[in-house]
Amino acid sequence: MKFHQKSPEVTVTDYRIYDAQGQPSDLAQMISAAAEADVVFIGEEHDDPVAHFLEKEILRELRTACGGDGNGGLSRPLVLSMEMFERDIQMVVDEYFGDLITERHFRSAVRPWWNYQTDYRPVVEFAREKKIPLVAANAPGRYVNRVSRLGPEALGDLSPTAAAWLPPAPWAEASDACRRKFRKFWDESAKQAEASRKKRPPESPPPPHGSGMEAFDFEHILSAQTLRDAAMADAIAHALERHPGGQILHICGKFHSAGGLGVPEHLARYRPGVRMLAVTISAEAHFPEFVPDEQNAGDFMIITNPALKRPPRTFGMGF
Repeated sequence: MKFHQKSPEVTVTDYRIYDAQGQPSDLAQMISAAAEADVVFIGEEHDDPVAHFLEKEILRELRTACGGDGNGGLSRPLVLSMEMFERDIQMVVDEYFGDLITERHFRSAVRPWWNYQTDYRPVVEFAREKKIPLVAANAPGRYVNRVSRLGPEALGDLSPTAAAWLPPAPWAEASDACRRKFRKFWDESAKQAEASRKKRPPESPPPPHGSGMEAFDFEHILSAQTLRDAAMADAIAHALERHPGGQILHICGKFHSAGGLGVPEHLARYRPGVRMLAVTISAEAHFPEFVPDEQNAGDFMIITNPALKRPPRTFGMGF
């Protein structure tokens, strides 16, 4: 079964760029600021085709800023890092980028997301063509799931080989600000689940294993989310070590980086003094206007056309 669909055509009229103060900006100004950073975060909504279009454009522009011309080498190393690949498949990524295996074998081994073909393949293939290394940054889902069920202590039973795919234990707990943000998400999800339950016909059977938030433990789920953040930060820190003086472009869901929370917090612990810049891309009903509530979303905020956003898919809690 195929889960992808054709991406809509995206033009410059489908997004607006604003700086942290809510002032109109543009791609050139954003890239100029990003060029001064060691790590650039792009926080996306996974079902927004405008965000995926922009990710490739930003990578292309950063490559130019790093001295890229044609297919030649760069004066400053540039690395692409992605939440969408888990750390235990890094060897497969390297084999594919090194032309040792075919794309068919690459895709069969890396557990690609349902929308890989339309949304992530373009930026991956651009990086491969231009010899930009790709970091599989996320924690393996099976271990994130173990934490979501049993808590972080349950990872103590893993082998040294498995532990090498995770950040050093114990990783830092979620900050107070991140905890508040996650609690808000949790409460909103609970309301949505309850509303969905009430809409079901009385005779319909309940979803397996429960669909409400009562099926989850808040502290365990927060720990699982924090594991993902710490794992991505640890992967980025190692990439900076492997590429001295280089720049990392990290693509992740906006919940992992907006407002400097999540991955940026952990990275600051692993690499004190690292220069970071956050771009948050969000499809909003008030497009193309900027609203004050979004002023803390990042160093740059990109508002995109919600009419192009795909219908949401149900992933549950993602753990």
